[in-house]
Amino acid sequence: MRLVQKELESAWGVKVFDRYSVVLHIFRFNARTKEAKLQIALAEIPYLRSQLKNEVAHLDQQGGGSRYIMGSGETFMEVQQRLLKERELKIRGVLEKLRRKRQLLRTKRKRREFPIISVMGYTNCGKTTLIKALTGDSGLHPRNQLFATLDVTTHAGLMPSRLTVLYVDTIGFLSQLPHNLIESFSATLEDVTYSDVIVHVRDISHPESTNQKVNVLNVLQNLQLPTQLLDSIIEVHNKIDLVEGYQHTDPNAVAVSALHGLGMQELKEKIEEAVLQATGKLILTIQVDLAGPQLSWLYKEATVQGIDVLPEDGLANVRVIISSSAYGKYKKLFQP
Repeated sequence: MRLVQKELESAWGVKVFDRYSVVLHIFRFNARTKEAKLQIALAEIPYLRSQLKNEVAHLDQQGGGSRYIMGSGETFMEVQQRLLKERELKIRGVLEKLRRKRQLLRTKRKRREFPIISVMGYTNCGKTTLIKALTGDSGLHPRNQLFATLDVTTHAGLMPSRLTVLYVDTIGFLSQLPHNLIESFSATLEDVTYSDVIVHVRDISHPESTNQKVNVLNVLQNLQLPTQLLDSIIEVHNKIDLVEGYQHTDPNAVAVSALHGLGMQELKEKIEEAVLQATGKLILTIQVDLAGPQLSWLYKEATVQGIDVLPEDGLANVRVIISSSAYGKYKKLFQP
């Protein structure tokens, strides 16, 4: 492959890259966090090994490939392979520490009982733009390019009922991603396993949108996700403003233009419905004594949607969204 590459470069007078190195260059350019940069370094090692073998084969042809290094008993090939192996082990060790740290963060999120929504789809399908439209997060700056999001990021948003949820922005998919890259970046999809609902964003204007959907669903199935989570997938047809005469033919999908805010209210309502079903949260009306601490407790531990005050009785009917565990604590504290 290396010889062919050099011959093409000589014939065309330009630098030639294979698919693997092109994807690596894109990843490297967009990496921001330490974990993303380490994932890139790990993904690069198989490529470096392949390049090394080609270089050694070229040296062998010239009669210099089997020379030992300064009497160490190791050939040039063996030294380089050992250095790459040491580098790989070091990177994997650091990534494992970061993975355990991420697991701790997940545990804390679960303890606070924030529903988690993973947003997935092909690169440049509009995931970040959609999350910005759902959360109103002005700090998000979507870019119209491949792999603009390489790091898994989390953003808080409110449902129509004022329930706080967390949106996880995942790395974008790419067709025919080299096998070693799939292995190295599979860790970026770990958060999906711990989510309550999955939102699958499709660029409905893309000519390969249907095939992309099949690929995403295949990857999700290979992650061995719970059946309940797979059944919770909400399909979003994004960029409908780019499709002339768009017809909404799939009753289970939500048609939106995240960039222009079209269809966002319907999507929020559908996400909220799925979240309530997946998390088992309860929508209740609880009567509280306004002179007691119940109302303050509910504001802290639940999502208060509305209050109807009964001044003559010193009571109030409070409509809340509350988890089963929190409701159990409430009854134990205030309804013994």
